[in-house]
Amino acid sequence: MKLWDKGFSTDKKIDLFTVGNDRELDLILAKYDVIGNVAHAKMLHSIGLLTAKELQSLETELELILADINNGNFIIEDTFEDVHSKIEFLLTEKLGDTGKKIHTARSRNDQVLVDVHLYVKDALDEIEGGVDELFDLLIKLAEQYKDVLLPGYTHLQVAMPSSFGMWFSAYAESLIDDIYFIKAAYKVADQNPLGSAAGYGSSFQIDRDFTTKELNFETLKYNSVAAQMGRGKLEKSVAFALSSVASTLAKMSMDICLYMSQNFSFISFPDELTTGSSIMPHKKNPDVFELIRGKCNKLQALPYEFTLITTNLPSGYHRDLQLLKEGLIPSFSVLKSCLEMLTYSLHNIQINDAIIDDDKYLYLFSVEEVNKLVQNGTPFRDAYKIIGKSINEGTFNPEKKVIHTHKGSVGNLCLGDIIEKKNNA
Repeated sequence: MKLWDKGFSTDKKIDLFTVGNDRELDLILAKYDVIGNVAHAKMLHSIGLLTAKELQSLETELELILADINNGNFIIEDTFEDVHSKIEFLLTEKLGDTGKKIHTARSRNDQVLVDVHLYVKDALDEIEGGVDELFDLLIKLAEQYKDVLLPGYTHLQVAMPSSFGMWFSAYAESLIDDIYFIKAAYKVADQNPLGSAAGYGSSFQIDRDFTTKELNFETLKYNSVAAQMGRGKLEKSVAFALSSVASTLAKMSMDICLYMSQNFSFISFPDELTTGSSIMPHKKNPDVFELIRGKCNKLQALPYEFTLITTNLPSGYHRDLQLLKEGLIPSFSVLKSCLEMLTYSLHNIQINDAIIDDDKYLYLFSVEEVNKLVQNGTPFRDAYKIIGKSINEGTFNPEKKVIHTHKGSVGNLCLGDIIEKKNNA
């Protein structure tokens, strides 16, 4: 069944090519299509296009369909083009002409838009929940390991002292930036496109404010053409949000892979969280973090994929836009799994608290020695040269203790400030 059926059949090869994997993806959107149908039916009743009896019968059947979806019993057979045609078929099969009325003042275009907008809102909430959980754990670890020194590196060369507290809380604060992107994408999604039809509205006197409230949207897309043009912009907004989270997870995963290597030995994990080699019996591989890194790097390509699909498309609907689903919907489950695995693994992280005892980290404290001279009245440039000379001559012997109190230092993690910043995000 096709919603645009005009009494002729299309070539099977055309069907296969144009439908693609839409049926599989639409199973994820199915419950939102039902929710949109209920709101639309209520609105049609409110303006006199459906009787109370017709509305009641439609609501009853839609509740049954939703129950099948929630129980995993809903399928979209090959004879249907998409979820919209399957649901309309079921309504018509059960209710006859009443089922045929459900599409009044609506197009498949705004049905898809409504489904995606509703899905994205829920999916972003889940991602933000995962980010919140990881943030809380990182703050807890930062407090727990705030006094354990960690060598800082620039250019992959030994630089200055840091701490595990700084490392954990740095990623916690970075997640706040990601939350800004998530909330921005959510705001784009929180606009009701229902009633825009094929992008040019409807001659029926529909009540778009009614469906906006019914579907719990903050506002609506007032201009129907703008609503249609929102397809692509929404996906790109979401992609940038997911990409931002992914960049944080990928960078932390890279740190973990580096810090787990024998050349660093800063951290380790229990055997059961690592994998082995088929030939080298000594190996404990960080496969989980390598996969998180790889998956998250793929997610960072998503905004550019969507940009290339939508670049230079004129206003109005184009079938190219169908391809956005293929990248959008799976990306949420990928990022969710990465958040879950990173959080799960970090609960079991093992910290080396004697890293600084290694002589190769002696020069970490060169800046501290320069600062001591400055505090005693030596001009900075002269102090820099004095310490540089002692390093070159092999006489440099610093005190391996760093206690700072100013913001941004090793000794002051500003955890309270970071938590407050997160709460205000």
